Amino acid sequence: MTSATLRLGKLGEETYRPVRASDIPAMAQIRAADWGNEEYWRRRIAEYLNRKMGPKEALRSRTSFVCVREERIVGLVAGHLTRRFDCEGELEWISVRQECRGKGVASRLFLLLAEWFIAHGAHRVCVDVDPANEAARRFYERHGAVDLRRHWMVWKDIQIYSQNSFFNRRPE
Repeated sequence: MTSATLRLGKLGEETYRPVRASDIPAMAQIRAADWGNEEYWRRRIAEYLNRKMGPKEALRSRTSFVCVREERIVGLVAGHLTRRFDCEGELEWISVRQECRGKGVASRLFLLLAEWFIAHGAHRVCVDVDPANEAARRFYERHGAVDLRRHWMVWKDIQIYSQNSFFNRRPE
């Protein structure tokens, strides 16, 4: 999938594009704001993207996208193909800078990843989510995920959430 620019009124101009190696420090900063530290996340993200770190039952195909606003990365999403829990895809991470939350960035990143999964034949997609992370669970539920088991949610057919063109979606 190619990058594209979305114009979102008061949010200004946002660009959604595949990750570049030079994005890793900013991605690590975003992830570390919620858990861990930047050094941990720089290493982990680089290893994940370079296929040196593989989640359990992950296949080699993986991707990551970022949202850039005014030359600053404000959000990221990553996922890969898998065989875990009879799923075909797994959402690895989705994170948005605190000041940008609630403005549709995560929804657009999610939909972009959903389209990647569909293009790779992955319809049943899972995500590991802490049962105590109520905000994340609400986000996934709003986008159609249901409980799979403790710590896991699943989209039984992620294609349902991507039937409208990604670029025609409005923020929530």
